[in-house]
Amino acid sequence: MSTFKEMGLKSEILSAITDLGYENPTPIQKLALPKVLESKQDLIAFAQTGTGKTAAFSLPILNQIDPNKDGIKCIVLSPTRELGLQIAEDIKSYSKNMPGFKVVPVYGGADINQQIRKLERGCDVVVGTPGRTLDLIKRNRLNLEGVQYLVLDEADEMLSMGFADDLDAILANTPQEKQTLLFSATMPPDMVKLSKKYMTDPAEISAGNKKQANTNVTHQYYKINSRDRYPSLKRAVDVAPDIYGIIFCRTRAETKEVAERLAEDGYNTDALHGDLSQAQRDYVMNRFRNRQLQLLVATDVAARGLDVNELTHVINFKLPDEDDVYVHRSGRTGRAANVGISLSLLTSKEESRLRYLEKKIGRKFEKVLIPNGQEICEKQLFSLIDNIKETEIANSHIDGFLPQIFDMFKDMSKEEVLKKIVSTEFNRFLEYYRDAPDLNKTSDKRERERNKDNRGDDSGERRSRRERREHKTAAHMTRYFINQGKKDGFSPKLLMGMINSHMDGLSPEIGQIEIMKMFSFFEMESGHTSDLQRAAKQMEFNGREVAIEESSPRPEGGGDRKEKRNRRRGRNNDQRGSGGRSRRRQSSGSHGAKRRRRY
Repeated sequence: MSTFKEMGLKSEILSAITDLGYENPTPIQKLALPKVLESKQDLIAFAQTGTGKTAAFSLPILNQIDPNKDGIKCIVLSPTRELGLQIAEDIKSYSKNMPGFKVVPVYGGADINQQIRKLERGCDVVVGTPGRTLDLIKRNRLNLEGVQYLVLDEADEMLSMGFADDLDAILANTPQEKQTLLFSATMPPDMVKLSKKYMTDPAEISAGNKKQANTNVTHQYYKINSRDRYPSLKRAVDVAPDIYGIIFCRTRAETKEVAERLAEDGYNTDALHGDLSQAQRDYVMNRFRNRQLQLLVATDVAARGLDVNELTHVINFKLPDEDDVYVHRSGRTGRAANVGISLSLLTSKEESRLRYLEKKIGRKFEKVLIPNGQEICEKQLFSLIDNIKETEIANSHIDGFLPQIFDMFKDMSKEEVLKKIVSTEFNRFLEYYRDAPDLNKTSDKRERERNKDNRGDDSGERRSRRERREHKTAAHMTRYFINQGKKDGFSPKLLMGMINSHMDGLSPEIGQIEIMKMFSFFEMESGHTSDLQRAAKQMEFNGREVAIEESSPRPEGGGDRKEKRNRRRGRNNDQRGSGGRSRRRQSSGSHGAKRRRRY
């Protein structure tokens, strides 16, 4: 069965999807529709985001629902408000020719009383987020006793977001006799437990390998030095003039900082993170969907449910901790038969994770060179020329001005006019990249040094070189004192979080960390003292200002006088609070106080 008509869908559904431009079913639709139409067996379906999953489960359900009967026939659970609204809108489109059919979306961040009134007026399908759905059940406003179909869309996302308990409670309020359809991109252990608990002998289908990422996506990476992470990001954006993509960061603070720096540098971008209100979130997402924004900087949690089919790029500013999260990130591009690029910015340490990711997605990562200034300027120049050639001429508005325009250019040749027009738009890139360094040389410096050391044929000489290199590496770490310790609840994790959140996109390597009772010491890649002390002015911990100062190298015997002096200074700072620092902060004006952040 290669067409929707051959699958036996009702004429009113066929006419609706024809109006939407649906011609041939996608692979997941070819597999799922016959299963749901011809059998009441539970179903686990594996498919990536953007492969037509909503139609795969909703079309066969709509084909079997009788709108003339009272009660809710189907409940669809989705991880986010945005995805839930999208599913509800799609179902409305598919059912537009079915008289009396109603679908109601329920989700947090909106007036619950209004949703209750819609439920009381009756509906056939409810599409809900787990939190709001459970809330309505507890209020006795949502009765699922007559549900015939239960759909868990992006089930792995719901579990990774911590909705396992909510799902348990919701499913316990559904009848034993129903058809459960579980759609997911991956199969984490928690989902295996969920399927065993609430599904009966489920059939399993997969549109492609369930462990693989979208095959329309090319997986690439830049090998970078940590200090070049943000400049490398800028080059990735500049070398793709028509980029329309998401830049993924690991933390809210990092997301804000990267978005702010891009905006300051003139890019059309905004941030999406957990600190936004629902109204702010909707505003940003609508601007991005409507292409008023070219780049969206987001955390993984904040971007869940964002349904955009035409992304050209996903850029991993830093890799996520979990491999499944990378699968979801990369799956947001290359959708709806389009192709896309998933680009990761990796240091030498992070590069080692690639072999595990390659096994996970079943694809190889391609190492690409960070583009140089000449390559970027060439790309931008010819993109500008293409845009000029493709621009439609509004004759009715311009003709009246042409005589004056021709007169103004009469003393210039055609070549001179073209050069000036191009330069008007292009000088910014030329100026910025005039003396731009080769970031690939920076990123591969250690590797070249290692290869150079390994070329000697005398083992003693190689050992001597290795010792010199290790000494050199140690010399490139600076040790710092910080006035926070175990008594404050301080930890290595908190220290690294504070540094990463306030270093303006820089990612210097951090070495040994020693957490004492009243204060701590840590090592960090040299050359960042001014950056670190500038960042410290923005930091607070437990209501107390943070003081960071350079310290002496760690003494091997523990008897160094300067070390003891540092320890006394830590006790004194802790006893008198941050008075000295406060006086210095006040002298720097109110700007520093305004940007101070709390932990």
